[in-house]
Amino acid sequence: MSVAFTKEDSAETASETVLPDRPISPHPNLVTAAGLAALEGLLAEAKAALEAAGAIEDVNERRRAEAIPLRDARYYAARVRSAQVMPDPSSTDEIAFGSTVTFRRADGRVQTYRIVGEDEADPNAGTISFVAPVARLLMGKSVGDVVGKGAQELEVLSVAS
Repeated sequence: MSVAFTKEDSAETASETVLPDRPISPHPNLVTAAGLAALEGLLAEAKAALEAAGAIEDVNERRRAEAIPLRDARYYAARVRSAQVMPDPSSTDEIAFGSTVTFRRADGRVQTYRIVGEDEADPNAGTISFVAPVARLLMGKSVGDVVGKGAQELEVLSVAS
């Protein structure tokens, strides 16, 4: 009997429903307490979506519906497992993971960011990853320090916990 007349998925179509894993950063998975809670919430959402997809009767539709939540569940489970919760900075003397820093760029723009883990970073919301180039330049610096050169120069204006 031809595959065209069977209800089962062909191998070609089935392979389309298996998504590759999301890339995991080679950097340590440093997170804030809020970042860990967010990762756990995203893992719970992925598991719930996977469970809902599992209730679909049609095998082809179920595989398609499970693809993204399955990939996300694997990713978030790995990130929760490897998370290293960092304490809030104990001092505002120098910039550290979890610090909120305000700096002036060479072009006069003033920006404020909190330095957080990779998964919780959102520059539009005022957070940047500790591995971002700007964060790496600023780590360990204090108010008044100037880092970078030329158009990339940054002057630290304030540091808060």
